[in-house]
Amino acid sequence: MIDILAILLIFFIVTTTFKTNDSLVKVNLPVSSQLASGKDQEKRVALALGKDGSVSLGEDVIPLESLATALREFKTRGPDQRLELRADEGAPLGLMVKVWDAATQAGLEIGDLPLRILLAD
Repeated sequence: MIDILAILLIFFIVTTTFKTNDSLVKVNLPVSSQLASGKDQEKRVALALGKDGSVSLGEDVIPLESLATALREFKTRGPDQRLELRADEGAPLGLMVKVWDAATQAGLEIGDLPLRILLAD
């Protein structure tokens, strides 16, 4: 009986997937029922905008004033890493424009920051 439990334990350990922390900012993504579901399998680092005005790059919360510098450092550290913009549905539009300005100052193209939204079933 113990050998069966050991086999089950090994099976569950091997098949378990662990959740990664994408950002520290809580984001409720907007939902769309009209967009086509283009599943992008590429792993991207989240640039998250919270409804309270907070911005995080990956797992680091970044003040808006130093976002351009942080994006420039991100680009030089990993030139092959890509970003995606995750904006909370309650985030102010002005914050998104400021983030786009910081990305442009860092040398990123706006097209390089796809906006991630949830697709309704």
